[in-house]
Amino acid sequence: MKSLQLSMLLLSLVLAALLSFSMGALPHEDFLQCLSLRSNDSSTISSVIYTRNNPSYSTVLESTIRNLRFNSTNTPKPLVIVTPSRTSHFQATIYCSRKHGLQIRTRSGGHDYEGLSYVAKVPFVVVEVNFRSVDVDVENRVAWVQAGAILGEVYYRIAEKSRTLSFAGGVFHSIGVGGFISGGGFGLLFRKYGTGGDNVIDAQFIDVNGRILDRKSMGEDLFWAIRGGGGGSFGIVLAWKLKLVPVPATVTVFSVSRTLEQNATQLILRWQEIAHQLPDEMNPDVSMFSVNSTQDGRKTILASFSSLFLGTIDELLPIMQQRFPELGLSSQDCSEMSWIESILYFNQLQNQPLEILLNRTFRNPVGGQYYKIKSDYVKEPISETALNGLFSRLSDEEASSAIIIFMAYGGIMDRIPEDATPFPHRAGNLYKIYYNVNWQEQDNVNSQKYIDWSRRVYNYMTPFVSKSPREAYANYRDLDIGSNNVGITSYTQASVWGRKYFKNNFDRLVQVKTKIDPENFFKHEQSIPPLH
Repeated sequence: MKSLQLSMLLLSLVLAALLSFSMGALPHEDFLQCLSLRSNDSSTISSVIYTRNNPSYSTVLESTIRNLRFNSTNTPKPLVIVTPSRTSHFQATIYCSRKHGLQIRTRSGGHDYEGLSYVAKVPFVVVEVNFRSVDVDVENRVAWVQAGAILGEVYYRIAEKSRTLSFAGGVFHSIGVGGFISGGGFGLLFRKYGTGGDNVIDAQFIDVNGRILDRKSMGEDLFWAIRGGGGGSFGIVLAWKLKLVPVPATVTVFSVSRTLEQNATQLILRWQEIAHQLPDEMNPDVSMFSVNSTQDGRKTILASFSSLFLGTIDELLPIMQQRFPELGLSSQDCSEMSWIESILYFNQLQNQPLEILLNRTFRNPVGGQYYKIKSDYVKEPISETALNGLFSRLSDEEASSAIIIFMAYGGIMDRIPEDATPFPHRAGNLYKIYYNVNWQEQDNVNSQKYIDWSRRVYNYMTPFVSKSPREAYANYRDLDIGSNNVGITSYTQASVWGRKYFKNNFDRLVQVKTKIDPENFFKHEQSIPPLH
């Protein structure tokens, strides 16, 4: 009898423990109750909340997962997704997340290359910044753009009112404006007008205490930090006031491709010498990838030399004949169009109506939907021997869908100080390197071999790129270069990756973080830490 009583007692203790664990595993229940109490209109807040038992949860979560590498059954999922329809929903979400120990991941376009805007290793909430209005003032050459708008929406709304104004934004039309500017913002016009962050003149921002701040009330230090210091570190940007810049009624695009057998190596060597010195109105790059040779079917490398030019074909050709005659550019290689049509061109959406820029559905014109990205900066031309080693690696089996792009610097970037914004990659850079290895769904079980390939190429390139630090672009997020602990992040640990993204600007970012978010509520694997 005693043994039966003892067994029953043990069973009840186990059940109580299980129940306690079960209740403890659902911290979002208290969070949801808090949201309801904190919101002025509980019926409204309930309509923008998605928990895992909501039939629309997966659809909402997956709607802007741009790298499907982070959409597996093993990928950590948010306890709750909040899609605010008013500013008070953001404030309530921040308050209740802090109160109940949940982290926040803020997502606008979903293009974070390591998925940090929708993945975390601790219990977390995803906040979808889906405020999307674009208010264009042509007369004053400014636009208020909410952070959830995509670049395509910005370009389209500007073009509705003027075909000779634009914003110095990125190439891919489905990138969210919020994250793009938060990481600096590199794009087609950066050699003429600087980065996206260089062209922001005000912002609307929510801090950790729920205060809504503009440039004047936040102060110049915080305004500086949010224009390139990386998303998810300081608070949530609701909107940006953008400076609009002039573009000509007619622009020109060109692309000339050559294989190794067609002297591509010598052309790349020459390109390295002159690309950064080309006029500010150009945006030259070289894309390299493996193809089958037409001669014998063996693999070779195809190098595609392309650029946007802010002007006509007749204006471009004399420049190229003088500066880069080896390329042999002719009028047949060029196409004239409007600026907004060039956005379609670079998104491989030629002959589509402009309204396709409003389509938020992702279509990556470079590679597949499973990928690993890395970046480098180059200060001195890479030798022919070094290039041959790179080409050899591009011929590997794992690189069948890889692409490497050299993106020329120079132009106005040489004339903007390194500390103008947190984005420090200015004078002294010949070009940036973009490494992209991608693969298809059926090969995702072998994803590690592709990631390993990207790391081998990156290691191979070490002697030929920037040093102390080896620089990287914050918007090409790469956790291989360092990451924070899940718990307390040390300054020393964060400076490993932080100096690669921000160089000496990292210290000022830490000072801003310490002042605006001393308890480090807004954090992720590569967020700026406060000083403790």
